[in-house]
Amino acid sequence: MIPLKDSVRPRRTPYVNISLIIINILIFVYTLGLSQSELIQLFYLRGVIPRQFVLSLLQDRTLEQTWLPLFTSTFLHGGWLHLLGNMLYLWVFGDNVEDRLGHGGYLLFYLAAGVAGSFAHISGNTQSAIPTIGASGAIAGVLGVYLLFFPRARVLTLIPIGFFLTTARLPATLFLFIWFILQLLNASLAGLTAGAQTVAWWAHIGGFIFGFIIGLGAHLKRKVF
Repeated sequence: MIPLKDSVRPRRTPYVNISLIIINILIFVYTLGLSQSELIQLFYLRGVIPRQFVLSLLQDRTLEQTWLPLFTSTFLHGGWLHLLGNMLYLWVFGDNVEDRLGHGGYLLFYLAAGVAGSFAHISGNTQSAIPTIGASGAIAGVLGVYLLFFPRARVLTLIPIGFFLTTARLPATLFLFIWFILQLLNASLAGLTAGAQTVAWWAHIGGFIFGFIIGLGAHLKRKVF
């Protein structure tokens, strides 16, 4: 399923969301000018490597070696499809979440969701020496909080049926429920194979749960106060 747009229009310009999309694109364009060896070196230096992170904690290494990759990895992508898929989801769902959280709150939430996704991936793959990159964990957090903030929204969705494509306006709750179930299924199937995972499914799951918890906390706070 590919989201095209949602039915909720933000009340103010989503400056942070637009800036995040532009920054991700600019960084990706920069990486296109790197050689293959330089690109791999960048991924290993600024991506999240679970085994290296665990060793860094045990050996009490520097802030840059241990914690910085949790943030920098969120702005790196491995190809055009990886980038454009993530940015499409961010464009469709991020503007309304920013509208609800405010510009500063949204930026902090986005970065925190990315870190939460990375922690989830590390927890499930502690021995992996493969660098993890991409904004998927942070964007999954946006989806999680969107589910609670805008449950009545509808999402214009492109749906492949065999060799054909069709569109449907799905309730946001249904779209996001299906998306989350697919992440769980893919994570479970990946866990049954002995090969290296090419997609950090647990980062998606962890980011989504983090966003859902933040959204739930916001709802409870509004009811209390």
